Amino acid sequence: MTKLWAGRTEADTAKLADDFNSSIAFDRRMAKQDITGSMAHAAMLGAKGIIPRDEADMLIDGLHTILADLSSGALQIDPQAEDIHMFVEQVLTKRLGDVGKKLHTARSRNDQVALDFRMYLRDEIDELTDLTKTLASIICDKAEEYKAAIVPGYTHLQRAQPITFGHQLMAYAMMLLRDLGRLSDCRRRLNISPIGCCALAGTTYDTDREMEAKQLGFDGICLNSIDGVSDRDFAAELCAVLSIEMMHLSRFAEELILWSSWEFQFIELPDAYTTGSSIMPQKKNPDMAELVRGKTGRVYGDLMGILTVLKGLPLAYNKDMQEDKEGVFDACDTAKMCLEVMAGMLPGMKARTDKMRKAASEGFINATDLADYLVTRGLPFRSAYKISGALVGKCIREGKTLETLTLEEYKEASSLIEADIYEAIDLANCVSKRVSAGGTSVQSVEKQITEVRKVLEATI
Repeated sequence: MTKLWAGRTEADTAKLADDFNSSIAFDRRMAKQDITGSMAHAAMLGAKGIIPRDEADMLIDGLHTILADLSSGALQIDPQAEDIHMFVEQVLTKRLGDVGKKLHTARSRNDQVALDFRMYLRDEIDELTDLTKTLASIICDKAEEYKAAIVPGYTHLQRAQPITFGHQLMAYAMMLLRDLGRLSDCRRRLNISPIGCCALAGTTYDTDREMEAKQLGFDGICLNSIDGVSDRDFAAELCAVLSIEMMHLSRFAEELILWSSWEFQFIELPDAYTTGSSIMPQKKNPDMAELVRGKTGRVYGDLMGILTVLKGLPLAYNKDMQEDKEGVFDACDTAKMCLEVMAGMLPGMKARTDKMRKAASEGFINATDLADYLVTRGLPFRSAYKISGALVGKCIREGKTLETLTLEEYKEASSLIEADIYEAIDLANCVSKRVSAGGTSVQSVEKQITEVRKVLEATI
């Protein structure tokens, strides 16, 4: 296939060099965006009289036909093409002759690539946003189901205080809300059009960049043509956003793995999202959760890859920037798959509320409530803390729990303790009394669910 940039050099490039230089294997996924962007460019050329309107219409019709043929399979992308941009233009020229050669007037591949990339990632962000909202909604549903189920809350992986399982789940919904905010911020900064920046210096033609930007749904244009063709902040930012979201999914996956283990037995994952062992018939492995945890590392790698590519580049465009796409494409693909898997797995997750309650009753996680009880009797918190700790130590030595200590044993520790201590340290009461905003009471969890659902409904 004849190269559209041929002319300066006389000798053909080596096949190895052609293969090394080619990006068609991965940038072919931007075919729709490339064609859509070219339609807008042709419309602008015709509107400004840079080319005759009838020829602009021919270009637009020809591009429509190419897009339709690609969609139907009537046209196959040539794997020998240098990139998707050259492929589309060559097919157009073959079909329209010299008129097809006019499409590239007043633009360069540099701004064309930047345009396609931004449009493609904008679509990806929209899809990622929808998937994130779906997962957050499912988490809200599960939190509603288990809003009163008592489970130990942990710090340092040690049983700390009684909470509800719904409260624990809503912590992950809050993480996803922040992810939605970052996706939205990234989309806003990305949604600026580079088309018309040309190679780096703009063009001598009287173009209308704002017209093209508006047609393509951009909020504005890049105000510096050098920056317009060399900016890849949006790609690095999206990888960073997805790295954080994958970290959240990984933390959730880690807890699902722990909770489903024989040592915890807090949850049972659906059979459809677990596997067995080739040698140990009793095993039910949380492989999907483990893969989510593992795939987080590759998204981190994608982020480091794009940052490393960009860190030493002089302005403006350099061929190094061809390495900007595979990593961010992989980050998007991986994050979408993990969101889909988590959203598929969670509805079938069953909580073992009996095991949760039993674990909550065995870890002295109501010791803080004992101290708070003494504080309400007028004792300074540090003094109350010391008495509570001493009673826990007594229970451990004698194989008791705070609930099984006698009132006489309590009074030996402090004369301020009365018979209502058992009500104060009851796990259900410990949870229901935590009515502070964002706390673990059922009413608080219900408010959290309501607020998250409001945000999800309002998020575009």
